Amino acid sequence: MTWFNELGRIELILIGVFVFLYILYLGKIHRIASMLKTSARGVFIKFFLRIIYFSLIILAILGPSFGEVSKEVESKGKDIYIAVDLSLSMNATDVQPSRLDKVKFELKNIVSNFSSDRVGLIIFSSEAFVQCPLTFDQSALNLFIETLNTGLVPNTGTDFAPPLQIAYKKFTEDSEDNVKDQAKVIILISDGEDFGEETQDVLSDLENRGIKVFTLGVGTETGSTIPFRERSVKRDESGREVITTLNRAPLQEIAEKTQGKYFEISDKKNNVAQLIDTVKKLEGQLRDKRKMDVKANKFYIFLLPALILILLDIFVTVKTVRV
Repeated sequence: MTWFNELGRIELILIGVFVFLYILYLGKIHRIASMLKTSARGVFIKFFLRIIYFSLIILAILGPSFGEVSKEVESKGKDIYIAVDLSLSMNATDVQPSRLDKVKFELKNIVSNFSSDRVGLIIFSSEAFVQCPLTFDQSALNLFIETLNTGLVPNTGTDFAPPLQIAYKKFTEDSEDNVKDQAKVIILISDGEDFGEETQDVLSDLENRGIKVFTLGVGTETGSTIPFRERSVKRDESGREVITTLNRAPLQEIAEKTQGKYFEISDKKNNVAQLIDTVKKLEGQLRDKRKMDVKANKFYIFLLPALILILLDIFVTVKTVRV
């Protein structure tokens, strides 16, 4: 037999209070019997009865466990690559405090909601790099997220093909990876300005493998200027201020072609909660299955006779002092 709980402070306090009060009670009965010069043997019948059911209650609180039950425990999860656009337009402030700062804040929320899944981080603009490989280590992921800035990648435009190609390659080349393609997900975060020419080819590969891409657009329709260097904004060749706006169309197309879904962060809406909920509903791959021996808490075996003895104590009277 094993016990779910140990004899702790609460149990010791209960025992101490019971013993203290009963000593006072027995002392009082003894004084009364001495004054009346009679026997007080009857009090010990109740005394032993109450010791028995009080002890049974303490045993029930401790949680006696015996008998073994075999239970199968399954571990399921998904592999998720999050691709974050770090082009200069992500510094725009139409979403406060900036598009990128807002994304970094929401990324920590996203990561915390997938603790049973492996999550990796890809950064990109015109090129793409794996910032963090697939991992269960949320602390490491949050450290990488905190350091995200537009200076980490070359900034000669935005191309969706490189991050999608990297994620596709990582998902398909790992010979030790037994996770089904349906349990592999890409979350692409950008303001939608795609200047690449190979995006359609990689989308076809992802579609054929059943790997879904969920896109998160960041920005507004009115847009804003792009902070550039100290106390300046980005300008075109004619010297005019560059205004960057959210371009939903390419992000919606990517999501639609891979049977994913488009979500948005703007000054008026934030669909991150819906994104998390949608990805959570996807079926994960069975990673591990094992059998465990589980012992059942049989507290009621002690509690039931204790209740019967309490009722017996209440309804059966015994003369404690015989005159």
